[in-house]
Amino acid sequence: MSAIPALKHFTDLNEISPDQFWGLLRLAKRLKEERKTQGQNEPILANKSLAMIFQKPSLRTRVSFEMGMQHLGGYAFYLSPQEVGLGSRESAPDVARVLSGYVDGIMARVFAHQHVLELAEWGSVPVINGLSDFSHPCQALTDIFTAWECLGDLEDRTIVYVGDGANNVATSLMMAAGKVGMNVRIISPPGYIPDNAILEACDGEVVVTDDLDGVIGADILYTDVWTSMGQEEEREKRLAIFPSYQLNRQLVERTENQNVLIMHCLPAHRGEEITDDVADGSSSVLFPQAHNRLHAQKAVLAHLLGNVPL
Repeated sequence: MSAIPALKHFTDLNEISPDQFWGLLRLAKRLKEERKTQGQNEPILANKSLAMIFQKPSLRTRVSFEMGMQHLGGYAFYLSPQEVGLGSRESAPDVARVLSGYVDGIMARVFAHQHVLELAEWGSVPVINGLSDFSHPCQALTDIFTAWECLGDLEDRTIVYVGDGANNVATSLMMAAGKVGMNVRIISPPGYIPDNAILEACDGEVVVTDDLDGVIGADILYTDVWTSMGQEEEREKRLAIFPSYQLNRQLVERTENQNVLIMHCLPAHRGEEITDDVADGSSSVLFPQAHNRLHAQKAVLAHLLGNVPL
C-alpha cells in the first residue's frame, strides 16, 4: 500500500483527499487512546511552537489548540486582534513572513478566508484554518471523528444539518461527510442554501431541501446558530425566518430513529436553534463532540508540525 501524501497546510477540506482525511481520523484516535491509557502523549512536538492569530472570540478553538500543543510537548501562544491587526495594521503576507521566522506553525481564526490563504501562500510554515467565514475544517474533522466513535462504520450513514445551510460549519460538514461515504442532507429555508460551487466540490452527493421530512431516517441531526459572528445586523431578520427549523423534541421524534445522535458545534443559543431538552438529552453528544476538538486538532498538529505520517 502506497504512503498517503503529506499535507502542507490545513486550510480547507476541498484540498484534502479521502485517504488523507481518514489518516487524520486514525491519528486522532491513536493520540486520544494514547493519552487515555498512558496518561500522556509522547512529546513529538518538543521545542515546537504555534502562533495563534485571533480575530474572533473563542473558547474551544483557543483552549483545544493550546492544550493540544502542550500535550504533545510544544508551546502555543495567543495573538489578539489588537496586537496583530491582520489585514489592517499589517498585511497577511507580511504577518506570515514575520511569524515564519519565529514559529513552527500558524493557526488563524479569522473573518476573511482570503487571510488564511495569504498566510499559507506567503509563509514558510504550516498554516491551520481555525475558522474563517467560508469554512471550519477543524470542526468538521471533529464532527466526523465523533460520528465514527459513536456509530462505527460510517458508510451510508445519514447526517442531516438543519438551519443555515450557507454558513461555514455546514460547508465544511458537507465536504467532510462525503469523504467517509456518509449521506448528507441540508434542510434550510429558501435563501439560506449552500452555493452550487460548494455542492459540486463535495466528494459525495448532498440533498438540499426546505422540507423538514428530510430528517426521517437520520443517524445524526446537526444544527448551528442561526446568526453567525459578523452577521449580527441580520439577527432580527433571521429570528423571523428560522423558528420552524428549530431542533426540538418534535423534530427529533420525526426522524423515526430512537438512536439518532444530536450534534451542535457550540456555542449554542439555547431556545433558538436548539432546545434545552434536546441539547441536554440522552441523544446529545454535544460535549463529547466539543472535547474531541482537542484530539482531532492534535492529529493535525502532529502531522503538520511533527511530520507524523498519515
